[in-house]
Amino acid sequence: MSEWQEVKLNTVTSYIKRGVSPKYVEIDGHSIINQKCIRNNRVTYKDSKLLSKTQKIAKEKYLQDGDVLVNSTGVGTLGRVAQYKKIGVSVFCDSHVSIVRANELIDKVFLAHQLSYKESAIENYGKGATNQIELSSHDLGLLKINLPPLPTQQKIAKTLSNYDDLIENNLKRIKLLEESARLTYEEWFLRFRVDGKRLEINPESGLPFGWENKSVTECDTFKQDKRKVKEFEGEKKYYATANISETEIIADGEIISWDSKPSRAQIKPNNNTVWFARMSNTYKVLCFNKKNINLQDNSVLSSGFAGFKAKNDLCLPFLYFTINSTFFHELKDLYATGATQVSLNNDSMSFIKIIEPSANLAEEFGSRTLPLIEEISILRSKNQLLKEARNILLPRLMTNVIDTDELDIAV
Repeated sequence: MSEWQEVKLNTVTSYIKRGVSPKYVEIDGHSIINQKCIRNNRVTYKDSKLLSKTQKIAKEKYLQDGDVLVNSTGVGTLGRVAQYKKIGVSVFCDSHVSIVRANELIDKVFLAHQLSYKESAIENYGKGATNQIELSSHDLGLLKINLPPLPTQQKIAKTLSNYDDLIENNLKRIKLLEESARLTYEEWFLRFRVDGKRLEINPESGLPFGWENKSVTECDTFKQDKRKVKEFEGEKKYYATANISETEIIADGEIISWDSKPSRAQIKPNNNTVWFARMSNTYKVLCFNKKNINLQDNSVLSSGFAGFKAKNDLCLPFLYFTINSTFFHELKDLYATGATQVSLNNDSMSFIKIIEPSANLAEEFGSRTLPLIEEISILRSKNQLLKEARNILLPRLMTNVIDTDELDIAV
């Protein structure tokens, strides 16, 4: 076996510093990554903001390809790790995120995986009160990591990156499938054009004949789902709004998050249901499709979700893309109420009005787009298996349990 050594992070890095204290703008700014952008060892830009281009920033704070980003404040977020991949424009991270830049002693992809393996240890380096826990750049630099020779690092990086590449390719396919179905939804139900032809409009309603403008609680193609589980015994697998970063189509048996102490009020998910976060300005949607036949009996949703159940499997796509639309969430936010936490309650739900098409057209849309949703579900299921396999390998590779000298891996 190759000789490994334990070293401090600051000996294999050229730069460990927090990001910038930003001056935000609404338009025409640089992308700036915050803690919400770092989840599941990926950088996403959905929750990123814009940094003023007039703000003077030191050259070393411009993110470089391969920089490892580490969340450095807050319980529950501190320690999350992701690697930045250059996207062709200037990108920064804010002062709640630390930049870790590899030197010539360490492969930068290996460094990212090593810090991913060390996430729990990084979290333990945080100091301060519960609500203000911080990780200083100095303390992060003292983190001890296992360092093999460079060729071994490259083998390990390649092995784990093969999984990451497959996962990323599946995510791209998922995005294309969703985009294809979404465009069809908008063409049919917002522009009233089906297969390139505009539908005949009823002059009295301004809608195609057979369509109605009605409360979301009075639709024929789906109904509000109000079933609750208030008492339970033993541990539950728990879907919480706080752990959902974006829209999810749930694959068979997949569990997004796990909490041993969920709130007392929960919702039992069913197949062909769509759930959304009640909170104002929170755009989070879960869709359970008909292939999800093995939902475990101990799976529950947080009461922070509200949901609807499709009339049948063919109506699910219309329900999903309606609840996942911008106009629905704008109405949700408009009618949300509350003092400390603004959210949409069951009474306010009735004020949300949508355009419901004829049942046969909703089902025709479903017959064309349900295969896309099912393909998304399959791809997510494959990604779940890939993540599990990678996560089994990660600690074994990072602790030299697996002898990489015996692996025939081209780097």
